[in-house]
Amino acid sequence: MSTAPILRERKPGETPGVTSVELFFDLVYVFAVTQLSQSLHEHLTGRGAVETLVLFLAVWWAWNYTAWATNWVNPDHAAVRLLMVVLMLISLVMSAAIPEAFGSRGAVFAFAYVGLQVLRSAFMVAALRGRKMSRNYLQLLVWSCIAGVAWCIGAFAHGDIRLVLWIAAVAIDYGAPLHGFALPRLGRTPTRDWTLAGAHLAERNQLVLLIALGESILAIGATFVGLSWSAAVVAAFGVGFAATVSLWWIYFGRAEEAARTIDRASDPTRVARAGYAYAHGILVAGVIVLAVGIDLTIAHPTAATSSSGTAVILGGPMLYLAGNSLFKHSLLGYVPWSRLIGILALALLIPVAVAVNRLVLSAGVMLVVATLAAATGTARGSGAHAPAGTSS
Repeated sequence: MSTAPILRERKPGETPGVTSVELFFDLVYVFAVTQLSQSLHEHLTGRGAVETLVLFLAVWWAWNYTAWATNWVNPDHAAVRLLMVVLMLISLVMSAAIPEAFGSRGAVFAFAYVGLQVLRSAFMVAALRGRKMSRNYLQLLVWSCIAGVAWCIGAFAHGDIRLVLWIAAVAIDYGAPLHGFALPRLGRTPTRDWTLAGAHLAERNQLVLLIALGESILAIGATFVGLSWSAAVVAAFGVGFAATVSLWWIYFGRAEEAARTIDRASDPTRVARAGYAYAHGILVAGVIVLAVGIDLTIAHPTAATSSSGTAVILGGPMLYLAGNSLFKHSLLGYVPWSRLIGILALALLIPVAVAVNRLVLSAGVMLVVATLAAATGTARGSGAHAPAGTSS
C-alpha cells in the first residue's frame, strides 16, 4: 500500500513535476492523434471535417481534464495510479472507436468518453473531500453528466441527428467552464477557486503538443517509406519535414518563459483556460490537419491541388498559428504581429493554390512558416534577456 499522500504537496516557489505515470497516460493520445488524422484523410469532405472536429474536441477535453486533475492529486499514490491506468484503458477504447464513431461504434466512443469524464470527476470529489475543490469538482461532475446525456442519446441516433446531438454535447462540455459550472443554488465557481499550479499544466500541454508534432513526423516517415523515391517525392518529404520543424521552433523557442508567466499570473487558472485548454487544443488540431496535408503531398506531389487539398495544406499551419496567437494573447495581452503576418501570408496563397500542384503549394507554406521561425529566432537571439512580453 502506497504511503504517498493522495494530494500533491504544494510548496511555495516549487512546481509539481510531471511524473512517469502522466507521461505513460499521454502515450495513448499518440494513438488518438493518429486515428483522428487518418479519419480526416479518409473523409476529406466538409461533412468529414465537421465529424472529425467533433471527435477531436471530445478527445482533447478528455485529455485536458485529466491534465488538470493531476495538478491536485499525486500520481505516486496507489489509488491515483490505478485511476490513471483505468483512464488510459478507457482512452484506448475511445481512440479505437474513432474511425467508426459516426457508424457502428458510436455507442463505444460515447460511453467511453462519458465514462472518462464521470469517473475522473467522481474520484476528484472523493479525493478532495473537505476542501473547496471538492465542491468545484462536484459541479464539474454534474455538467459532465448533463453533457453525457446528449452524448449517449446521440450514440443511438443516426446520421444528422447524431451529429447535431454530439455538437450540442460538445457545446455543453466546453461552455461549462465559461460560466463557472453554474448550477441552481450552488452558484458558480470563479476561476480563482481553482488553485492551479500553472507551470505544471504548462509542461503537460507542451508535452502533448510535442506528441502531436511527433505524430506528424511519423506520418511523414510512414508515407515516404512506402513510395518510390522520385525527385518529387523526396522533395515533398523534405518540405514536410522542414514545415513541421518550423512549427516546432515557433512554439518551443520561448516555452520556458511561458511557463514562468502563467505561474506569476494573479489568476493562473484564467490564463490556463484560454492559453492552455483552448489555445493548445487549436495548436494540436493544426498539427493533425498539417499531417494530412503532408501525407497528401508526399503521396502525390505533382497532382493538381483540389479544394480539399488546399484546405488541409494551408489550413493546418493557419490553425496552428491561430492557436499560437491565442496562446500569446493569454500570456501577453496582445497578439504578436509576426503571427498575424504569417496567417495573412498563408491566406494570400489561397488564390494561387488551384494553379499549382501540391508540392509547389506546400513549398510556399514551408517558406512562410520557416521565415516566421527564423524571424522569431532572431528576436530571441538579439534579446536574450527580454521579458516574456516581447513581440516575437
